[in-house]
Amino acid sequence: MTTAELLVPGGLDIAQLRRLGANVPSKVRLAPACRPGMRASADIVREAAEGDAPVYGVNTGFGKLATTRIAASDLQRLQLNLLRSHSVGVGEPLPPRVVRLVLLLKAASLARGFSGAREEVVDALIEMHNRDVLPVVPCQGSVGASGDLAPLAHLCLPLIGEGEVFHGGVRMPAAQGLELAGLKPLQLAAKEGLALINGTQVSTALALDALLGAERLFEAAVIAGALTLDAARGSDSPFDPRIHAVRGQPGQTQCAQAYRTLLAGSEIRRSHLKNDDRVQDPYCLRCQPQVMGACLDQMRSAAQVLLREANAVTDNPLVFADTGEIVSGGNFHAEPVALAADALAVAIAEIGAISERRVAMLVDTVVSRLPPFLTPEPGLNSGFMIVHVTAAALASENKSLAHPASVDSLPTSANQEDHVSMATFAARRLQPMLRNTGHIVAIELLAAAQGIEFLRPLRSAPPLEEVLRLVRSLSPAMMQDRSLAYDIEAVFHLVDAGELGHHVRTESAPLAALRLA
Repeated sequence: MTTAELLVPGGLDIAQLRRLGANVPSKVRLAPACRPGMRASADIVREAAEGDAPVYGVNTGFGKLATTRIAASDLQRLQLNLLRSHSVGVGEPLPPRVVRLVLLLKAASLARGFSGAREEVVDALIEMHNRDVLPVVPCQGSVGASGDLAPLAHLCLPLIGEGEVFHGGVRMPAAQGLELAGLKPLQLAAKEGLALINGTQVSTALALDALLGAERLFEAAVIAGALTLDAARGSDSPFDPRIHAVRGQPGQTQCAQAYRTLLAGSEIRRSHLKNDDRVQDPYCLRCQPQVMGACLDQMRSAAQVLLREANAVTDNPLVFADTGEIVSGGNFHAEPVALAADALAVAIAEIGAISERRVAMLVDTVVSRLPPFLTPEPGLNSGFMIVHVTAAALASENKSLAHPASVDSLPTSANQEDHVSMATFAARRLQPMLRNTGHIVAIELLAAAQGIEFLRPLRSAPPLEEVLRLVRSLSPAMMQDRSLAYDIEAVFHLVDAGELGHHVRTESAPLAALRLA
């Protein structure tokens, strides 16, 4: 029997998010200590709903209609109308792993006790997660301010028995999914509809999902770079710790140590140490710690921002039970997420860019001193010529996708919401970038493995020989032309799943140090 993981509102960390964001469903239970705070804030909202003073989100309209007073008899219908009217997203549904994460982030945020939502609402979100009732959430329709309104409305519409869900992997009406899972629709109280759809949980979950994918990609790219250096008989002198100590950039220093560890004991390097007349390697080999280290530092900075956001309260207005106040603000504005996602986009593009340059170097016989295009019979065979073209196409595509989304803003809600973050798109576009770069790294691994074939019987370093074994289990050496499309896809899945990092990290503390946490 699987033990339910404890969900502590405000206490999420990267390690727990890595577990909760995995493709394998988990079960969670809410920390009991948060319940008194939820009850206190819900009491404040109930008192406001019963009073005469106008309170935004409790007894008024929303956005530009905030000055419209709502009669007490219509307050419940107001919350229902909010979910219904805002469920206008378009596009493909978000992946199940992202929807699970959104459900938990929303539950954790409401459970902080500053939103006025009752315990029943939070419990219902957690039960949907635990019983595999996953709302169908279209991926497009949020501008990342006033919260992720449309996608969160689709997420929460099934709570009242409307909309659609996936249950057991089957798409169905929400009412049917709830019944099959033994759940009942909720009756929303004052402000709860607004608390549910206001917030940054969709953009944050998308960005976190991409961050965790980037962590796996980064490890694979470091491993691929080390293997390429050995295939090109490059020098490990640029990884001398003294070089990196005098600069003091932490990611660079840790990456240099990882490269030294990966390359330690290579027969290939030893055999060419005395006879190599090249003074300096190309930047794509020599400057790997500088480039990849900068990307790692950028990823870690983004991780800090996104972790804070995962633990944040981002709806509006907020309820402060200690003073009995309900205060309007702007925590729903997802600018922190947008900027972090844009930073991640640049890092992902750069990981792919330098990997593509290493592939280009390997197929260039003048630089690599390997057979042209990594084939023993060039001319009759094209070898890796067009494989590199694919890598170049993907790297170029990433450059367009890396354009900052946060610099764009279109006013909405009749200019009441006149500056928006575009955080949801900023985070959503990271997945195609990860796929592009993952395929580039897969191509590099295949090219580097092919390069090593021409250096046999010399062996690479022990951890890199293990990588070669994994690659060769999916793709034999190519001494005569064949289609490598299936090989690329197979190795990409190794990269995407973090298999290379898992195999090498268990034997290498320096590589483990490259993780986000």
